Amino acid sequence: MALSVDDVAQLARLARIELTPDECAALAPELEVILDSVAQVSGVAGEDVAPTSHPVPITNVFRTDEVRPSLSLEAALAGAPAVEQDRFRVPQILGEDA
Repeated sequence: MALSVDDVAQLARLARIELTPDECAALAPELEVILDSVAQVSGVAGEDVAPTSHPVPITNVFRTDEVRPSLSLEAALAGAPAVEQDRFRVPQILGEDA
């Protein structure tokens, strides 16, 4: 599939990327290679091949959730340098309002 400089410029506009005409000209052959590669992959996968996200079947390997005894609130907060309203107190970040 041949892409023109105008095609690349249109794609850049749609993606809200500002490209110079020289950059569009340089990207056109690279995008052609990408499109050709995608076309080849699309041609290999026939209707008899199911879409997959992994080459081998995967099953959930996580254990089931079980309620188990854990630390009490007091024990969890015992080593904290600062506590506020039964929570760890941490420094304010990113100018957030307290």
